[in-house]
Amino acid sequence: MPTERQAGICMHITSLPGPYGIGEIGAHAREFIDRMREMKLAVWQFLPTGPTAYGDSPYQPLSTFAGNEMLIDIGDLVERGFLTKDEAAELTTLPESHVDYGALIPIKNRLLTRAAERFKDTADDDLKAVYKRFLEEHDKKWLHDYAVFRILKTKHGERPWPEWQPEYVHRDEDALRELESAAALQLEYIKIIQCIFYHQWNALREYARQNGIRLFGDMPICIALDSADAWANREILQIDDDGHPGHVAGVPPDYFSENGQLWGNPLYAWENHEKSGYRWWIDRLRASANLADLVRIDHFRGFEAYWSVPADSDTARIGAWEPGPGDAIFDAMRDALGELPIVAEDLGVITPEVEALRDRHQIPGMHVLQFDVADDDVDLSDIEDNSVCYTGTHDNDTTIGWFRGSPDDIRTPKEIRAAQDAALKVTGGKAETIHIDMIRTAFATDSRIAIAPLQDYLGLGSEARINTPGTSRNNWRWRVLDTQLTAKLCDNVAAMVEASGRAPVS
Repeated sequence: MPTERQAGICMHITSLPGPYGIGEIGAHAREFIDRMREMKLAVWQFLPTGPTAYGDSPYQPLSTFAGNEMLIDIGDLVERGFLTKDEAAELTTLPESHVDYGALIPIKNRLLTRAAERFKDTADDDLKAVYKRFLEEHDKKWLHDYAVFRILKTKHGERPWPEWQPEYVHRDEDALRELESAAALQLEYIKIIQCIFYHQWNALREYARQNGIRLFGDMPICIALDSADAWANREILQIDDDGHPGHVAGVPPDYFSENGQLWGNPLYAWENHEKSGYRWWIDRLRASANLADLVRIDHFRGFEAYWSVPADSDTARIGAWEPGPGDAIFDAMRDALGELPIVAEDLGVITPEVEALRDRHQIPGMHVLQFDVADDDVDLSDIEDNSVCYTGTHDNDTTIGWFRGSPDDIRTPKEIRAAQDAALKVTGGKAETIHIDMIRTAFATDSRIAIAPLQDYLGLGSEARINTPGTSRNNWRWRVLDTQLTAKLCDNVAAMVEASGRAPVS
């Protein structure tokens, strides 16, 4: 955490503008950092960056260590000669206002494989040395398993690994050796593509560092059952030899859903993590810290106790709280890594025990104004400095959408009116400027970092919401247009940041 008060923005990489159908980690990401400097914002928070699968959710990645290939900068590959402009032009036919994953993924995968072929044949000595070091650092730890997993997933029609042929489900050594021999070239292409992702990401992180921008990442507490991690390390999970869980993760009914949220992720076999000294978690946090300066751990309360739901349940209503690892996991990570660069997502059903766990390890928590302003017991002047304050998160509607209410809002009209009255009372603002008033209110708190989603800075409504929890359609698609990132916007945001005393110190 910074020692001084700072302001930031929450926007996932996929939402960046650009010509190739999805936000990428190259030129447009650097240009966004330039805009952030003009806005005097110092923290860029984004969502998990792993490769996505069904539903395109960054919170259900195919690997906790691999990078999302869809985020690779196509323009950089053209500049390096690994793709031609004519080849890349196919992506420019995709919409710029949202991500059409169904159209994007097959085109970009084909282009990335072509780029990997040319990388293998024509990369200069410097890039070949980068690739060699990348293999030395990652191949035995996770990269080879990930590449094999992707080959097998394609071989089985993208079905989850518990539905594969038995010899692959059970990782039969002879079957895997035969596959690795037959698919050696494809495996190498997958590894090259991962190297390209990390090479581009390292360049982005260095650019952010040079420009005084702190990158703020996100780590889901759970991993997907259909992931390379689960397939290669099933001893870390509560699953049987065939990959089937008896219970799965979720949360009980809350603000977002009257039936709770049934995530379906496998639960951790915490006793096995303890026996290993939490080695897998140490590696996971180290990898996340290599991508970002701060890491939000999603659903922090699961470390104190987690909601266990029978695997055959249709909702998360029926379940039980089970004890998590508690202090032991944070002690182990701190012993291995030093000061922990993490922020706790401590929203939802939070008990004194969860708060005590967070505070014992001096981990910053979160405050979300969309929740707090409607809570009669909350005094915003009591918000502690060791925290991050948001107008809303990626799971919330935009501030304007929340204030007005939307067609899929689970609140009653009476509850919406009560929230409106509370927001106007707390902010002292007007309905017409509620998004700005909420941002100013967040900036006025003592929280070390105050963040608003880009949609709130732009004053957008529910049409710009990026995710609706408990649903699987039309999420993670929103993108900003270049024309929306105007000089006037930058000046207005900079004025708010300066007025709040959160401008970076020269």
